[in-house]
Amino acid sequence: MTIVPILSTLAGSATALLPIVATEPIVPPFGLMMLLAWRLLRPEIWPVWVALPLGLADDLISGHYLGTVMILWTIAFLSLEWVDQALRWRDSWIEWGVASLGIVTIGIGSWALSQPGGSHTSVLTVLPQTIGAILLFPAILRITAALDNWRLKR
Repeated sequence: MTIVPILSTLAGSATALLPIVATEPIVPPFGLMMLLAWRLLRPEIWPVWVALPLGLADDLISGHYLGTVMILWTIAFLSLEWVDQALRWRDSWIEWGVASLGIVTIGIGSWALSQPGGSHTSVLTVLPQTIGAILLFPAILRITAALDNWRLKR
C-alpha cells in the first residue's frame, strides 16, 4: 500500500526521460506535481524526510545537479508542514494555490541553483514549464486520487 505513492512519483520523475526535443524547458515537472499531489491529498502517509530520497531519485533521473531537487523538495515538505499547521481546513482552490506557489518557487529555485557561473539565462525560460504545470495540477490531483482509491481498495 505504501509503494504506490512512491512508484507514481518516480514514474512522474521518469517522464523527463521521454524523447522530447526542445530548446527551452516545456515539459512540466511531473515528479514534483505527483509529490505535491500525494502530500496534499494524504499528508499522513509520508514523513518529511522522504523528500530527500525521492529528490535524489529525481536528480539522478532528470539530470539536475546532485542535491538541487533534494533540497528544494525538502524545503517544500517543511513548508507544507507549516501550511498544515496554519490552515485548519482546505478546499480544492486552496490546494491548487498552495501547489502553484510550490511549483513556482521550486521552478525558480531549480533555475537559480542550476545556473553555471557567469550565465545570463533569464528566469523567463522556465515560464512555459511553470504555467503548464500549474494548469495541469488539477488533472494530476485527480489521477493521484484515483490511484489512492485503487490503493485503498487493495
